[in-house]
Amino acid sequence: VQLQASGGGLVQPGGSLRPSCVASGFTLAEYAVAWFRQVPGKGREGVSGISDRDGSTYYADSVKGRFTISRDNAKNTVYLQMNSLKPEDTAVYYCAASYYSGSYDYPDPAEFNCWGQGTQVTVSS
Repeated sequence: VQLQASGGGLVQPGGSLRPSCVASGFTLAEYAVAWFRQVPGKGREGVSGISDRDGSTYYADSVKGRFTISRDNAKNTVYLQMNSLKPEDTAVYYCAASYYSGSYDYPDPAEFNCWGQGTQVTVSS
């Protein structure tokens, strides 16, 4: 049972990336999923979440209108489309899954019991 995050990288301001989170050993569609990010010296910030029930989504104010979270259940994968990237988006991005359906909304790391390894996103000119 694990999550594998990938798709980070180095991009210039204004650019785009689409990290992915692939599950193995369980059906990701049955779990709420969230993306968190972390910079050195700070805790993990919930960036976006998606419900397992009705596809409802959550976005932090800092990314609203620029990031889009989505599922591809056939591929057991969740994506985070990141557009109009800013230097302050630079962080390690983690995906996580929670058995509790409501966890996608204002995601709290303590409610997530399965984590990917993180993928580095660097926005710099």
